[in-house]
This record gives sequence, C-alpha cells and structure tokens, in this order.
Amino acid sequence: MALAFVFPGQGSQSIGMLSDLAAEDASVLATFEEASEVLGYDLWRLVQDGPLEDLNATERTQPAMLAAGVAVWRIWRKRGGPSPTIMSGHSLGEFTALVCADSLDFAEAIDLVRFRGRIMQDAVPMGEGAMAAVLGLENEQIREICAEAAMGQVLEPVNFNAPGQVVIAGNAAAVTRGLELCKQRGAKLAVLLKVSVPAHSALMRPAARHLEERLASVQVRVPLVPEIYTVDVKRHGSPDAIRRALVQQLHSPVLWVDTVRAMVASNVGTFVECGPGKILTGLNRRIERRKDIDVFAIYNIETIETAITGSWEKLDAAR
Repeated sequence: MALAFVFPGQGSQSIGMLSDLAAEDASVLATFEEASEVLGYDLWRLVQDGPLEDLNATERTQPAMLAAGVAVWRIWRKRGGPSPTIMSGHSLGEFTALVCADSLDFAEAIDLVRFRGRIMQDAVPMGEGAMAAVLGLENEQIREICAEAAMGQVLEPVNFNAPGQVVIAGNAAAVTRGLELCKQRGAKLAVLLKVSVPAHSALMRPAARHLEERLASVQVRVPLVPEIYTVDVKRHGSPDAIRRALVQQLHSPVLWVDTVRAMVASNVGTFVECGPGKILTGLNRRIERRKDIDVFAIYNIETIETAITGSWEKLDAAR
C-alpha cells in the first residue's frame, strides 16, 4: 500500500499554531524566518500573537499556511519519515505540495501565494463576495439550488469536501438566497463562512488571469513526487501543465472527494495530513471509511512520531 501526503488550505490557520512543534525543533522558526525575509514582516509573530483579523487576511493567511506545511514536512523528513508516493493539496495546499516535492522554491512560493491572496481579494471588493458551508444535501440538490438562487449573479458549489459536505460561493446576496433555499430543502447545516473572498467561483477569473501572467515568470520544475490536482483529478508532470492547473484551480471547484478516492484507487493505504491542523484528516475519514486505510494528521512531535511508527511496516513494504 502506498503513502499519500495531503496539505491543507485556508481554514486550518489559528493563533498559536505549531508553537509546540517550534519548542521541540528549531526548523519551525527557521522556516518562518525564511518566509519573513521575503514578506518584510515577522510572520511567526503574526501566527503566534495575531491579531486574528490580520492572520485571516487572505494575503497573510496563504504565506502562513504554506510556511506551516513546509515546516512540518522538513521535520518529518529530518526525523526519518519516508517520502510519499503521491501528494495532493486542498486549494492553497497544492502550492505547499509543490514546494515539498521540490517543484517550487520555498521563497518564491511564499511571494507567489502572497500575490495570489492579494489578487483574490482585489477581484471582489470586501463584502461583495461570500462562501458558505452546506451539510446534509446531495451534490445535485446543491447545484439546482445554486442555479435557482443565482438570479443573474454568481452562485456555485466550489468545494466538494466530503459526502454531504459542500461549500458554495459567489456574490454575497446570491449566497444568502442560496442558504435560505438550502435550509428550506432540509440541509442539516447551512452557514456563512468567515471569509470575504468567494474562492474557486467564476468571480475569481480576473484573479486567475493575473496569476497566469505571474506564473509565466516563476520557475516550475518537474516534481520529485507526483501530485493529483483537484481541478481535474489528474496528475500533471510538466511545468506548463502544472501552471495551467494552478490557474484553472483558482476559478474552478475543489474536487476533494474525487481526489481522495482516486488516490485510494491507485493503491494508497495511508494518508498523512501535513500542516497545523487536522481538517483534511476528518474529511478523509468521511470520504474513505475502509478499516485498512490509515489516516494521520501531523502537527507536533508526538503526531509525527506516531505516524512514522504507526504505519512504518506498511510504508516500508511499499517502498
């Protein structure tokens, strides 16, 4: 059975994240210092002390999450954790995966995702876009609700995160109408998310054009570990194909359920979430309930060591 590493996107950040890991291993602070040199401000202080409103600003969240994922990855490898057979990432997490697969340089990726966050916010003025989570409805029901509630505006399902768990996004008024319809039609939960950017919706097309222009000047190497991209659930090995997937991802749905199932179908038996939380781990357990599939989240020394020792026999046999 093969090993997959998955990297989270926005939503996993929190004040104080990775503080326990930083106390055990200096690699965390070193990684954040590298990022801070690029950004021109103390990213580690922001992550530890806030304020939360600043950390949650898209152009700051994205570098913070990328640095967190890379810091955990570096410690995993330093402590003897094996290299995965395949990688994937949820939205921003695809950039983290590319850094860890040596396809993107870390410093350049930090600046790139800061740019990505900025153009995403610039594409839709604050308060004019929204995202919402919907639980308990079928995918087709949500598509029908979005079409009905759009009323000439943009409203789309943008994250297929787990069976019965979908995120919708678009113009704020359309999202509000969609939430009311979801509740009327039996959703267990339909709630606005605390974000101002309607990521992965058609409203991000202007941002995608800017990202395409920027990526043309970014060095992208063939990854040492292949990655499945959530925009089309395919592997893209060439630098130009990777660039296209990253651009398309910005205005297209995240097909996380299909991505996880594709990895299982390709003989993945262990998933390791590499970052500051365990959001993807919860989703992955809902997507794939087979008892022979191991799912870990690594974010401190204890979880890193548990993942290595808990799955070592399987991983060793797969290499």
